[in-house]
Amino acid sequence: ATSDHGDHPASRSALQPTRADPRAVSPLIVLPAAGASRRMTGRDKLLETIEGIPLLRRQALAALTSGCPVAVMLPTGSDARRAAVSDMPIHVELVPDAEEGIAASLRRAAALLAKDQPLGLLLPDVPGITGADVCTVLEAFRDAESNRPVRATDTGNRPGTPLFLPYRIAKQFAELTGDTGGRSILAEENVELVRFPDDRATVDLDTPEAWRAWRAATGWLE
Repeated sequence: ATSDHGDHPASRSALQPTRADPRAVSPLIVLPAAGASRRMTGRDKLLETIEGIPLLRRQALAALTSGCPVAVMLPTGSDARRAAVSDMPIHVELVPDAEEGIAASLRRAAALLAKDQPLGLLLPDVPGITGADVCTVLEAFRDAESNRPVRATDTGNRPGTPLFLPYRIAKQFAELTGDTGGRSILAEENVELVRFPDDRATVDLDTPEAWRAWRAATGWLE
């Protein structure tokens, strides 16, 4: 189980790497949480609760388990999402152009990186991923000497979350546009895959029906 954190608001300086070995810079893990929940019929998928914890907070806790600095991208005016993580030791970055798509969040993520700092991406609407899973993929990234992308997949090798990227790739996100994410950039890369024995790396919950089915299948309560 992951323990909660107290009131330690993070400043931008907290995102910088602090590891003693400059060759082992800690990645910045980013949760791109600036998207709308248009298919949730008035509800916010990132504020759906699991055992009383909002999903966004739960996934931020999973990221913090890694020991890496964490940033959450939020749309402007999202007071409820911000409140869900306001007492956590993370950086909150507002994305005023979030309507453009995920590229707006990825551009801001690239801008937060220190020189040579890798980037981790944890999609916040994939509730099956735990802190232990984040650490598993992070260790594979470090074992690969942090010089190529490493990504979680499901049993069918479908790409999922989390994804860790070396700085040479992450810095290219500064030029992204639209809602295609970084697929065009990753297409030219040799991505190392960490296969999980189920679909927890790829199941995202975008509708009330998907939430009901997931709760029924997993036994997790609201």
